[in-house]
Amino acid sequence: MKIVLASNNAGKLAELHAMFAPLGFELVQQGSLGIPEAEEPFHTFIENALAKARHAARLSGLPAVADDAGLCVDAFGGLPGVQTAFYATRFGYPKSDDNNVRALLEQMAGIDNRRAAMVSTLVALRSPDDPEPLVAVGRVVGEIAREPAGSNGFGFDPVMFIPEFGKTFAQLPVEVKNANSHRGRAAAAMVALMRERWL
Repeated sequence: MKIVLASNNAGKLAELHAMFAPLGFELVQQGSLGIPEAEEPFHTFIENALAKARHAARLSGLPAVADDAGLCVDAFGGLPGVQTAFYATRFGYPKSDDNNVRALLEQMAGIDNRRAAMVSTLVALRSPDDPEPLVAVGRVVGEIAREPAGSNGFGFDPVMFIPEFGKTFAQLPVEVKNANSHRGRAAAAMVALMRERWL
């Protein structure tokens, strides 16, 4: 079965493709079908993921899966949250993973409460108007490191320190990170839901 991934993020595609392969599902990136990015006007991961999945399913005619993920920093009241990808632009930097990390470390320079969570919300739909979307949430709590470490992963992985491993996400081998990341946890839950409801 082909499923359209409502994202043009190559990192997400690679991670999710490996996780859905055992179900016999082929993930197709929406950009390869000429589908533009959906509007994401909402303030919660679930609302944005649902909007992206409905948009991709409507324009592709295929089942769709969408992920909305972000960093929720305790000291900032849970922000940047759904605005994670654009975090750096709030502080005058161009949008990029490196600039997001730089801006975050600058904003947290004098802050001792470094607790943060990486959150991923996955939504899957059989059709654009599916009344019963599958929803899976993955969450990993860690601390924002004082400086980046590691070269695996993307986004905030180099500064997301995970106490149970004693390393940042970017320092972990890819297979370990994928199995234990917020997206990995959400995908594992989604695979279980798809097995139960769709197969």
